[in-house]
Amino acid sequence: MRLNRYLSQCGIASRRGAEEIILGGRVSINGHVITELATQVNPEDKVVVDGSPVRTEAPVVLVLNKPKGYLCSRGDKHERMTIYDLLPLKYQNLHHVGRLDKDSEGLILLTNRGDLSHRIIHPSQGAEKEYEVVVDQALNPDVMAKLVKGMMTEEGFARAERTWMDGDYRAHIVLKMGLKRQIRMMLYYLGYEVTRLTRIRIGWLKLHGLSKGAYKELTPTEVERFFKEEPAKPKLERSKLGDEKDDGIEDHRPAARKRAPKREGGSETREPRGFKPTRGKKSGPTARFSEDKPAGRGKKSGSASWSSGDKPSYSKPKSKTFSPRSRSGETGRDEKPRGRSGPPARRPAPRGPRRGPSSR
Repeated sequence: MRLNRYLSQCGIASRRGAEEIILGGRVSINGHVITELATQVNPEDKVVVDGSPVRTEAPVVLVLNKPKGYLCSRGDKHERMTIYDLLPLKYQNLHHVGRLDKDSEGLILLTNRGDLSHRIIHPSQGAEKEYEVVVDQALNPDVMAKLVKGMMTEEGFARAERTWMDGDYRAHIVLKMGLKRQIRMMLYYLGYEVTRLTRIRIGWLKLHGLSKGAYKELTPTEVERFFKEEPAKPKLERSKLGDEKDDGIEDHRPAARKRAPKREGGSETREPRGFKPTRGKKSGPTARFSEDKPAGRGKKSGSASWSSGDKPSYSKPKSKTFSPRSRSGETGRDEKPRGRSGPPARRPAPRGPRRGPSSR
């Protein structure tokens, strides 16, 4: 394994801190000072840090029954009690697998094995965690069904794997996901307040026989039972809020500004300037707007024609030219069209037959 990871498992420092120790020339392997971060360490190598030999720690998995009022943290700036206050000095380097909030209690694991943490926490693995919940109001089957169906919250889509009632005010909830304060948040949206929350099971491990604040170390055989369980199948994420609403799933997220839907093709299209729909006709396929070329004298240029079945397109008319000799070219105004302007003059009425002899 890499040298920084090896020092981290020995409890010398974190991986980032181990890199600083290596770059400082404080580490030697088999008598040679090492400053390369990518150096690999073999099991038979002798690693020395600041003149003292180090070795990796044996894998440790600890189970603790966390009491109410303790934080899952190594330290607190407000000097509140943490779960490490319940452990002896030799277990202070273990990290907690997941967390329970201050007002919750029950099972929590501490270990120096990263593979076990990934097996329990990662959503693709999804080890079951069972909770015993006591609320302030009487429960009913409809509430249990809504917890299993799920709801949208500020933390994401939250749902329970299984639920069942154990009295009017007590229920059991099984989760395979771990959003922040998930159970309290879901019940709060349904109009309930949690008065007591206890985690009583993680995978196969149950809380029986372990008093509050007590801990015990698991055997290698017991640890392997976590890896023998079949991982949970990943759930399909709901990509659109409209699908969730159609399924009856409640949305408790803050209201977001809705955007106008786009048409096919990935870009919005606008109607051409001057377009007016015909009254009294039903809307059919998308019409095409095009500009015809001038057909000749007496017809206006830029006349519009419509054909159904195509996307709207618009071409600008050709720009007018300016004559250098004309006065409009000096003033910047458009040149008047040549020839007669305005409507044609009215012809005089025909005269009668000419008087006189019919022949000469």
